Amino acid sequence: MHLTYNMVGKSVRLSRILKSDGRAVVFAFDHGVEHGPSDFPPEHVDPRVIIGKVVEAGVDAIMMLPGIARITWDLWGNKTALIIKVTSKTNLRPRDERLLQSVFGYVEEAVALGADAVAATVYWGSQYEDRMLQQWFAVRNEAESYGLPCLQLAYPRGPAIPNRYDVEIVRYGARAAAESGADLIKTYYTGSLETFKQVVEAASGVPVLMSGGPRREKEVDFLRDVKNVLEAGGRGVVVGRNVFQHKNPTGMMKAVIGVVHEDLEPEEAVKKYLEK
Repeated sequence: MHLTYNMVGKSVRLSRILKSDGRAVVFAFDHGVEHGPSDFPPEHVDPRVIIGKVVEAGVDAIMMLPGIARITWDLWGNKTALIIKVTSKTNLRPRDERLLQSVFGYVEEAVALGADAVAATVYWGSQYEDRMLQQWFAVRNEAESYGLPCLQLAYPRGPAIPNRYDVEIVRYGARAAAESGADLIKTYYTGSLETFKQVVEAASGVPVLMSGGPRREKEVDFLRDVKNVLEAGGRGVVVGRNVFQHKNPTGMMKAVIGVVHEDLEPEEAVKKYLEK
């Protein structure tokens, strides 16, 4: 069977994100919109500072919105893979509308920036689920024509979901992401190796990346979560706050990379990269 041009393009671009071991460490940098600039320590409000640090650490890819990609291109260009997120939302909007992601960029902009993939969020279970699915399919279909992989941030959130980290809820979202055509899935960690294995199984072969979530007090605890995800069959992590809110973001990113790509135990990674 001969592959189509876009199938080849998608495979090439995915290989820039998922390395030869099939794993990836992605730096998430959409927090300035999703949470506001107060999420950053003062020294990292300037995006160029933290992006320079994670690129230096050797991160596999950076996921960010088009505007920040444009003003930092000289830092990441030809040094790491780029994932352009084309949906987002602010916490300035009324609370009952925060379960809706809005258009925040276009696939054509991702292509123009030289992106290796695009990303969009679906809040499975939200009262606005249908509107986000319309956005998702518009993005996915256009990206397909360009040979761009699509990462879905599959986040179960809604008035009928009391615990977004419950394994039955998370695996449902992962399955829905796979069935809606995601090439990569980012979702919540369910708290254990055993439960996250069920999430990976529900994704039916689509690579699953752990969402880094809020900053953990002890870095070794976060690294243990990452290790469990890998042992459950997950392909890596999309991490933001646990790196840019750390006092040593370069070292923390190297520690995450050490666990994912060097098979270091969490304690080994802390000792090698953070206890200097």
